[in-house]
Amino acid sequence: MPFGRRRNRIERSLRERGVPPEPQHREREVEETSGPWDVSDAPRDGLARIDLGALRLPAVQGMELRVELNQQQKVIGATLRMGESQLQVSAFAAPRATGIWDSVREDLATSASGQGGSLREVEGPFGIELAGTILVAAPPPPGQTERPKPVRRAARFIGVDGPRWFLRGLLTGPAASSEGTPPPEAETLEQAFRDIVVVRGTEPMPVREQLPLILPQQAADQLARQQAAQQAAQQPGGPVGGA
Repeated sequence: MPFGRRRNRIERSLRERGVPPEPQHREREVEETSGPWDVSDAPRDGLARIDLGALRLPAVQGMELRVELNQQQKVIGATLRMGESQLQVSAFAAPRATGIWDSVREDLATSASGQGGSLREVEGPFGIELAGTILVAAPPPPGQTERPKPVRRAARFIGVDGPRWFLRGLLTGPAASSEGTPPPEAETLEQAFRDIVVVRGTEPMPVREQLPLILPQQAADQLARQQAAQQAAQQPGGPVGGA
């Protein structure tokens, strides 16, 4: 996404709130015609979306949604998977008048370099992005507890600044490779990123703090049933310990 369109989105949000935007240098003005979207200007496109609280992710046939939970069973990440490629998405709080993607890119590139990876700035469908390789932890083989050494994988970081939020995507797998013709899932995952709706909320938050995510109701109900069954099984006289 060109810089001008991201800036337009921030400035329009300020105008709607009656706040004059700070003087900015405009590289170019581009009409907003595609997402990602703020909830205030989300299109009525009839596309089914999965409500994760701060993020509403498109439900696309053939695409799998995975959520990552911490020990408190709170959602800390969401990943869309298509074939052998995946798109991890996160949303963060940002200043009301300026974006943070420029500084985030610098931090990501520095971090990747320090860990043995390599990222460079390139022009992509959402404007400037980072492309290259990162090191990721590989799961241990079945039956083993010792983790193997991290593996190097192709990666693309994409980002969009919105009104008081920043949306980051991490593409890995064939969709992130720079070799040969991009596979069909690359375009599908990029379109899924465009179709995301961000719900920032009105609560003040520190800049770069991740916006809170929640489990979809159906998944939350299923998790609650699983936890209840586990607790019952651990109690004396339960299905496992009882006579």
